[in-house]
Amino acid sequence: MTVTMTGARFEELVSEALDLIPPELARAIDNVVVLVEPRNDEEPSLLGLYQGIALTERDSHYGGALPDTITIYRDAILDVCETDDDVVHEVMVTVIHEVAHYFGIDEDRLHELGWG
Repeated sequence: MTVTMTGARFEELVSEALDLIPPELARAIDNVVVLVEPRNDEEPSLLGLYQGIALTERDSHYGGALPDTITIYRDAILDVCETDDDVVHEVMVTVIHEVAHYFGIDEDRLHELGWG
């Protein structure tokens, strides 16, 4: 059974998850936009997506780049959750997972750390 939740409440959960990022890491995040979209058109079950140039791959030619984006897919997350508490947890995991990609942490390492 899919959980129903207003768009405003879901966006609030994304904001709360971003607030969980330790201040020293949050200060290092620059030129990133966080979006909430219903679903990824190419991969409808995708929960989140980081698009950009990870900090570990930036060099002196990075200047002037468009902002990186982290997109959290509301409907896909709601589809895999049974309760509001599940949504809170899944949003937190998804946000942290995508922010970790910004810092250059790959899928394998995220799975090792329990954020897969």
